[in-house]
Amino acid sequence: MARPTTFRPIASSIAPSIAIAAFAGLLAGCGGDAPEAETDLTSPLIDERHENFESIGDAFKAIRGQLESGEPDYAVILSNAEDINQRAGNIEAHFAEETAREDGYDTEALAAIWQKPEEFAAATVKLQETSAALVEAAGTEEMATVGAAVKEMGGACKNCHDQFRYDDEK
Repeated sequence: MARPTTFRPIASSIAPSIAIAAFAGLLAGCGGDAPEAETDLTSPLIDERHENFESIGDAFKAIRGQLESGEPDYAVILSNAEDINQRAGNIEAHFAEETAREDGYDTEALAAIWQKPEEFAAATVKLQETSAALVEAAGTEEMATVGAAVKEMGGACKNCHDQFRYDDEK
């Protein structure tokens, strides 16, 4: 009679080796470069923020158009200045953490907004102040006064854009 052989399933002898190899593979994968973030993520907050800034820009263009016409309608200037001032008060609420271009979102907002929060807050306050001054200037119905206020507000916009907004034309 033949002597029985001890049967040891292959799976039980190979399984530890496979587990070790799989674990090593996972560890090796941790050190690799992550793919570049796509800039097509969006959110309702980013959509609101974009719309707010587009509306500010449209109102500012309308004001400049009135001044360039030679015979400005100060009621139109006042209405647009009030709109800008109201929208300027909404800006900070539209910037939730990690919604920058660098975070993969389809936005022109740079991470500098969250890296330099005091500077961003100061830029926002500057827009609020200059847009309030434009509202006041529009009430005077004096071209020079309104023109000076438009120039100040335009400078506030540019200052913020230079620091906190992505510009693909640079």
